[in-house]
This record gives sequence, C-alpha cells and structure tokens, in this order.
Amino acid sequence: MTAATASPTAVPTTTQPRGALLRHAGYLTVRSTKALWRQPAFAIATLVQPIIWLLLFGELFRNVVRIPGFAAEHGSYLEFLTPGVVVMTALFSSGWAGTVYIEDMNRGVMDRLLASPVRRGAMVIGTLAYQGLTTVIQTLVVLAVALIAGARFDGGAAGVAVTLLSAVLISVIIASLSDALALLLRSQEALIGISQFIVLPLQFLSSAIMDTSLSPQWVQTVARYNPVDWAVVASREALSASTDWGAVWPRLGLLVALAAVMAWLATRAFGSYQRSL
Repeated sequence: MTAATASPTAVPTTTQPRGALLRHAGYLTVRSTKALWRQPAFAIATLVQPIIWLLLFGELFRNVVRIPGFAAEHGSYLEFLTPGVVVMTALFSSGWAGTVYIEDMNRGVMDRLLASPVRRGAMVIGTLAYQGLTTVIQTLVVLAVALIAGARFDGGAAGVAVTLLSAVLISVIIASLSDALALLLRSQEALIGISQFIVLPLQFLSSAIMDTSLSPQWVQTVARYNPVDWAVVASREALSASTDWGAVWPRLGLLVALAAVMAWLATRAFGSYQRSL
C-alpha cells in the first residue's frame, strides 16, 4: 500500500510533530469540559448519594468509634468517614466514564476521530482530564459539607492536597478501566453492569466506611491489595493531626503506578476496537 492510498488510521503517529499528543489532548479536554458546563446536572447528581451517606452514616454510626480496636486516633466517625466518601464519590463517577465513548460510537464521532491524526493516547487523556476535573470539584464539595457538619481536619492544606490527589488517581484508574471496557464491549448496559460489579466490592472491601481491623481476616488481606483502600488510607492519614507519612507516600506511589498502567491499557484497547470493525 502506498502513502497516497493508505488509510488515515494507518498513518504512524511518529510522523507527527512533537507536542502533538499534548495539543490533541488539550483539544479533547476542552471538548469534554464544555460538555460538563453544558450539563452540570450529572456532576451534581453524583454528589447526592455520597452527601446522604456522609450526613446519614456520620450521624447513625457516630458511636462506632467507641468500639475497642476502632481507629479512634482519626477523631469522630464523621472525620473517619469523610475520606471514604470522597473516594466513593470518585469511584461511582468514574465508573461511568466509558459511556462517553459509547455515545461517540453511536454518533459516529469515534470513527471520525480514529480516522484523523488524533493520537489514541490523547483521546484517553482527554477523558481522564475531564474526569479528574470533575473529581476535584466533587471532592471539594464533600470536604466543605463535612466541615459544615462539624468535622475538623488538622492535616490542613497538605492533607487536602493529598486527598485531592488520591481521589484523582483512583478516578483515573477506574475511568481508564471504564474506557477500556467501553471499547471492548460497545454496550452501555454491559458497561454499567460490569462497572457496578467491580466498584461495589472495591468499596466495601476497604476501610471507606469501617475500620478493617474490625473486619474478618480475609477482608483485611483483600484491603491490603485494594487500590480503593490505598486512596482512603492515604487521604485519612494526611487529613489527621499526626500524619504517618510512611503510610501515605507508598500508597500514593502505588496509585500513580497503577493509574499509568490502566491508562496504557485503555489506549491499547483502541486496537481491539478497530480490529473488530
């Protein structure tokens, strides 16, 4: 096949000038962000359930901190619960990230993008940047509601920064998985079903709502390898008065590494999608 007759999807990305990845990613991020401004109801809707959990669970289970063995050093149950709700919000929001790809497939936008010089990595970065921005907004809202409800976080600005970073990283991990599933399944119903099947166990097999030291041994073992627990523990430790940075940095490092791997896998999934056309 000559260069004159080659399909646009066959043009190697190495022929593009350096910086094309970031430029393309910037365009696609703006495109996604405009959709957020046009339809802010989605971001707001994903906050309703977590805020109910925060206020309702925080009040109903306020006395669980008196149970022997509970991590009482993290203050009230509301203060213990808030990092968990932050991560849970990121989980549920990012689990739907792949629906954007499915909508693009149904409208023919995906095929036009794949036939253009746009890099596949840029397409992934665009959706992840949008999801990260949404997560930052949601995290700040949850923290503000917790403060209004009486929680106090002695970790200060550093604690808030770590919480934002942890939430964004877990959001990138789950959103990358959602994007990859969307490209492989091409069905919104299947994507939602599998996402919920993955997200719910990750949530409950972590210390998001309960100290895992009070859980069965097998739950503690699973939580040790659960990225959701990594994000929750890093956030909770950073927000506490006596932060154990030795518990924060390794978990953030694991989240960064896993986020990079998942983003790479999401990019590779475009190949499977194109071969199935």
